[in-house]
Amino acid sequence: MRSHPLLDQLANGGMRLGLGRIRDFMHFLGEPQAAYPAVHIAGTNGKGSTCAFVTSILTQAGYTVGTTLSPHIEEVNERVLINGIPVDDGTLVEGLEAIDRARWDWARSAGFSGQPLTYFEMMIATALLVFARRQVDIAVVEVGLGGRLDASRVVRPIVSAVTHVGLDHTEHLGDTLEAIAAEKAGIFQRGVPVVAGAMPAEAMATIEAFARRNGAPLWRPGPQLRRSCRSGRWSFGTPSGGVGEVELGLEGEHQGSNALVAVGIAHQLRSLGFALDDQHIRDGLGQATLSARLEQLLPGLIIDGAHNVDGARALAAWLDGRPRPASRILLWGMGGERQPTGIIEPLLPHFDEVVTTSCAHPKAKDAMELAVALQDLDVVLSVGGAIEQALPEVYTEVEETIVSGSLFVAGAARSLVRAGALDGLAPGRGPLEVTEVEE
Repeated sequence: MRSHPLLDQLANGGMRLGLGRIRDFMHFLGEPQAAYPAVHIAGTNGKGSTCAFVTSILTQAGYTVGTTLSPHIEEVNERVLINGIPVDDGTLVEGLEAIDRARWDWARSAGFSGQPLTYFEMMIATALLVFARRQVDIAVVEVGLGGRLDASRVVRPIVSAVTHVGLDHTEHLGDTLEAIAAEKAGIFQRGVPVVAGAMPAEAMATIEAFARRNGAPLWRPGPQLRRSCRSGRWSFGTPSGGVGEVELGLEGEHQGSNALVAVGIAHQLRSLGFALDDQHIRDGLGQATLSARLEQLLPGLIIDGAHNVDGARALAAWLDGRPRPASRILLWGMGGERQPTGIIEPLLPHFDEVVTTSCAHPKAKDAMELAVALQDLDVVLSVGGAIEQALPEVYTEVEETIVSGSLFVAGAARSLVRAGALDGLAPGRGPLEVTEVEE
């Protein structure tokens, strides 16, 4: 399901950080999130992948797992998953309509004026209600933005995690690593164990301070968590033991850090009574999937939602470890609120040309406007226009096409492929015929 009229009404309502509304509403709803424990995962990058690893591990062990992720790539159902599979349209609509009825009743009883609940609050509430109705054993919950004031904080975590801290969403979270780490550490609960991934020292110092303040046992890389990789096979260690010789289901060196966090979470859950053996963990790590993360859709076509500097560096590192094809194009599209130059720079040495594109998402930046913002960079730059036209043209003219810059542009490419827009086409090596950027 691409969307729903209830969500369309909220789509342009913007973001309202804060916990008062969602806490009051969930209490009015009867606290459905209290029916199951949760793993709560924050982070600048890697939290979606870590959620996928943890979900896969728990599912391998036979648990019924509810997972909520954001944003979605193609369909809104991707935000509400049972055992890693998006719920069907009927289940999602039933949940949305139940939340819709309840939110207006709550607003009237509370004397609340205006639109009750934001888009994200609506989706979190729907997911948590669906999980209760499906009687999940545990929920795996991705933080939307930051952590301290994020609506997902209404869950009842038994393990919390911060995968990574970087400079992103600085207009909301602060402009230093310490400030952003403090926002993410806002999900920590008294006595609830925390697993942290690799991050800069100043961010880790903040995570450690918040964990101490909350009496939360902390596992972090180095002292407690270890990883190594040989010939593409990973080994991981925690204070509770090791897991070795596994090929991860998700591509990229950076996934080793996310998998280490997932192993730490799994071992913490095991200490809390969850029946997770080493084979469950190995199988879960190896079978985890997540759309638009170094995902190969067709021969010579890869999509990746590298929407910030650290994401672009991870994509660049992955490309650095692969053979360079005879011709490679970056089809690049971004949201209008982001500054593209710093994000794209790590990628430029890996491409013969950058072609800007746009999609129908309301936040998408116009392809020409994006190209103008990049015109001072030392790169062959062209305007491809709408992705519906640009993707088939680029794909047939070069040996390898990488679509990146935002998750919604990657999702648009994925939808085009699934709809058959590239059927019968193959990667080529000819000249690209697109509009050049004028100086």
